[in-house]
Amino acid sequence: MTSTYPVPAKPCEVCYEIKKSRFIGFAAFADTREHAMALLAERKQAYPDARHQCWAYQFGNPQSAASAAMSDDGEPSGTAGKPILNVLQHKNVGDVMIIVTRYFGGIKLGAGGLVRAYSAAAQMAMESLETQQQVAREQLQLSCGFAQEQLVRHWLSQHNGLVETINYREQVIMDVALPVECGALFRDYAASISGHIISDN
Repeated sequence: MTSTYPVPAKPCEVCYEIKKSRFIGFAAFADTREHAMALLAERKQAYPDARHQCWAYQFGNPQSAASAAMSDDGEPSGTAGKPILNVLQHKNVGDVMIIVTRYFGGIKLGAGGLVRAYSAAAQMAMESLETQQQVAREQLQLSCGFAQEQLVRHWLSQHNGLVETINYREQVIMDVALPVECGALFRDYAASISGHIISDN
């Protein structure tokens, strides 16, 4: 499994119409459930009169997704969320949320028609989506002395790592994220400056 994978570079929106029903497909970057639900809330605000807001997401490396979920949002079970997720699972893109907003046109599509329509809208969104490479990262928590903080920051900046949060107590407690392949190097470096890895996620 490669440590980098494609993720959405920017949100995209498409529209698919069939039998007067309008399906607005939207795809965007999301790497946590909170992030995905915030996108859903934005879509509901943008289309307050839509009958359904069906969605699916996939987080992490698409070759072995860390998390995936879906919702039919009131459509018959299995006719919306599952088709959207199926499209996602056949695309090599991670950290992605697809939301399909439906406006009912007065003509019932039937279960098979709904599956095809939600699949088509999701497919169109993914085909329109621009992607960029995402580095697979691991999270670590480090404790070090105040004098070592800048050394750690410098090391991370040279290895495509990030300081996510920092707390100053008797020691400096840093939550860091770094490329998976640099994990062992970082542990060795932390030990060399008398830092301690508190938790390994």
